[in-house]
Amino acid sequence: MDIWNEPVSYKKGAAFLGAGFTIKPANDEYIGVLRAMDPKTGEEVWRYENPAPLWGGVMTTAGNLVFTGTPEGFLKAFDAKTGEELYRFNTGSGVVGTPVTWTMDGEQYVSVSSGWGGAVPLWGGEVAKVVKDFNQGGMVWTFKLPKDRVASK
Repeated sequence: MDIWNEPVSYKKGAAFLGAGFTIKPANDEYIGVLRAMDPKTGEEVWRYENPAPLWGGVMTTAGNLVFTGTPEGFLKAFDAKTGEELYRFNTGSGVVGTPVTWTMDGEQYVSVSSGWGGAVPLWGGEVAKVVKDFNQGGMVWTFKLPKDRVASK
């Protein structure tokens, strides 16, 4: 990221930061990275690289699933041990919230909000070029987990 001082002038509805900046990707092949780390060794066990930043939260279930969303609009499920992508669903808009899990009538569900905004597409520099045309949207999606991925009590 490059950052510089700018004269502070207030303009209604505009960012009021007193500085200018541009965000640059650290890699040419990807921007976002989801990593699984071994807490005993501190070593990386697996990783998922994404073309756009991964601003969404991450949730792991007792059935060894890792869920996260992407600005491109996908809710993704990974095997917690191997990092294999097991499922993806295009929600129609970027996912920057954190998935949640809940049970009802003996079934386990995952819900996630889809829809993002904010100012990064307006002033995020080189990173903004990757995300500026993504659909802003706004909805909640809920998925029932398969029985073989629900941890028994």
